Formats: sequence, structure tokens, C-alpha cells
Amino acid sequence: MAQGVLSQVLDALDLETFLICSSEDEGKEMAIRLMKTLGFQDVDLVFIQFAGPGARVRARAYIYRPGQDYAWVRNADREGKG
Repeated sequence: MAQGVLSQVLDALDLETFLICSSEDEGKEMAIRLMKTLGFQDVDLVFIQFAGPGARVRARAYIYRPGQDYAWVRNADREGKG
């Protein structure tokens, strides 16, 4: 994974897509599994709308939760920008 770029993310990364599934529950499970397959561990499902052949989902991978030690702050301090 592109750790250099991810260290510049302020808080989280959202992924939105339409998943072919047979129920809302299956769509939820698939969305979470997709984010974990991409290498993210701290994930939430922030939106789901089941309709027709599947579900529109928005999953969020937290790079930083509020109050964590932000890499982008450390980088700014190191570069004299903080």
C-alpha cells in the first residue's frame, strides 16, 4: 500500500461502489471484507442502499481517528511548517 501518500491523509479514506448481492446484510459484509482485502483494518460502513440487483455502499477506512498522533503533523514540524 502507498504508505507515503496515506500518511498525508487527514483522517479517513472513503470508497463508494455498487456491489451485486442478494441482501443488505450481504452487501454490508462484502463492503467490510473488500476494505480489509485492500489492507485496511479500522473500517466502517457509512452508507448502504439495497435496490434491485445489489447495494450502493460507502465504506470508510480510518487512517487516523480524532486525537491520534497524525503523521502529517510530525512531517510539518520536521519541515518547519508547524
